[in-house]
Amino acid sequence: MGRQEKTAITPARAEDYPEWYQQVVNASDLAENSPVRGCMVIKPWGYALWENIRGLLDNMFKETGVKNAYFPLFIPKRFLEKEAEHVEGFAKECAVVTHHRLEESEDGGLVPAGPLEEPLVVRPTSETIIGESFSRWVSSYRDLPLLINQWANVVRWEMRTRIFLRTTEFLWQEGHTAHATQEEAMERTLLMLNIYEKLVQDYLAIPVLKGEKTASERFPGAVNTFTLEAMMQDRKALQAGTSHFLGQNFAKASDIKYQSAQEDEVYAWTTSWGVSTRLIGAIIMAHGDDDGLVLPPAIASSHVALMPISKNTDDRDTVMDFTHTLARELGEQDYHGRKIDVEIDDRETGGSRGWDWIKKGIPVRVEIGPRDIARNSVFVGRRDKGSREKESIPRDQFIKTIVQVLDEIQKNLFDRALRFREENSTQIDTSNDFYAFFTPKKPEKAEIHGGFALSHWCGNEACEEKIKTDLSVTIRCIPLNAEKETGRCIACGEASVQRVVFAKAY
Repeated sequence: MGRQEKTAITPARAEDYPEWYQQVVNASDLAENSPVRGCMVIKPWGYALWENIRGLLDNMFKETGVKNAYFPLFIPKRFLEKEAEHVEGFAKECAVVTHHRLEESEDGGLVPAGPLEEPLVVRPTSETIIGESFSRWVSSYRDLPLLINQWANVVRWEMRTRIFLRTTEFLWQEGHTAHATQEEAMERTLLMLNIYEKLVQDYLAIPVLKGEKTASERFPGAVNTFTLEAMMQDRKALQAGTSHFLGQNFAKASDIKYQSAQEDEVYAWTTSWGVSTRLIGAIIMAHGDDDGLVLPPAIASSHVALMPISKNTDDRDTVMDFTHTLARELGEQDYHGRKIDVEIDDRETGGSRGWDWIKKGIPVRVEIGPRDIARNSVFVGRRDKGSREKESIPRDQFIKTIVQVLDEIQKNLFDRALRFREENSTQIDTSNDFYAFFTPKKPEKAEIHGGFALSHWCGNEACEEKIKTDLSVTIRCIPLNAEKETGRCIACGEASVQRVVFAKAY
């Protein structure tokens, strides 16, 4: 039996997946825990990913007529109480401000003083306070549609937290629109879902299933919630974006109404939609390996790391000149609307530099030494081909083909993730097989189980709840545009007309 090759991340994914995830976050220098429980400090390498995601989405939103605005972090408690389902859905996650200052106590500490007349909820989502503004901005059908987005932070008081995936405070965008007709609002809801699909598949290189949530899994107060569901490498699902058709529920709660062309007073139809820094967690778990992070070039913090190598001072000027010229020529190239980002790492740290960049997931690593310069070549490693495979490439060829190489890496990552999902998705028609599919395989600490089960469901919420109670498995979505198919509910055996996607989830 051959000796197992040592990896940069310990433990490996197959040994302890949750701890592997945390160690990748640490080793890649994406983020760290803050002194506030459940909150995170996003470091530059991680924040660059969010900036790239934000830039791509912002352009796609604006192409459809959406404009950015900003709304307060604090929401009067009475606003949330206007929509019954909404307040019930978020009540347990709300952080509430009751005082407006601190004062010194007798023992020298600080204590709250100055109670507020009305408690303020720290923004968990903004439907209610944006609805209040919409009610003042809309008076006529000529004011519609109203298409607004904000980039912001939100606070949801999570009990079990994990960096990027579920934190007390996180960054996101939330879009809110108001329309004159139900049809326009539904069209916008699905349009935004399609934009998220493009982002996640084309740029994050993560394949997704597009579908509708069941009633029990909907956004609180929504009429319909549409979702993108992605499979992570532990075969759990991660919700990668949602878009909500709110009907007239929030319009009635916030009094968003307008005078129609026929001079009738009508309530508007509204939507909301959002994605968050959770997508960075998705990138880690969809593409990372036992040597660390693997970044898709389309959203990578940087594309290429150049590592000049000079063992004596006589070579250094020559090597650095070669390196800086190469960096400039690479950086002049356009990569799908973005200039190629190049890092020059001239630290004198021996072989650890390469491993640093492997763990950070940069798509392409380049070593440059006197021998390479003498041959007018560079020594290149691609992150999609593992951490140890490298090859010598003529310098001019490397410059000429860098965009093609980045495209190949992007495609390889998507194809690999799609293949993994297909290999771990299966149609299941018997209860015994279903329960066996979701029983963790050893070692249980790794949390590895079946994957996506495409099974029949009768539509009864009691059957959905039974499976959730027994297995911690939920219906991730009812696939859009799936063919109707008669069958028997996996829980009760009653008639069903369509398969749904069951999985454990984050």
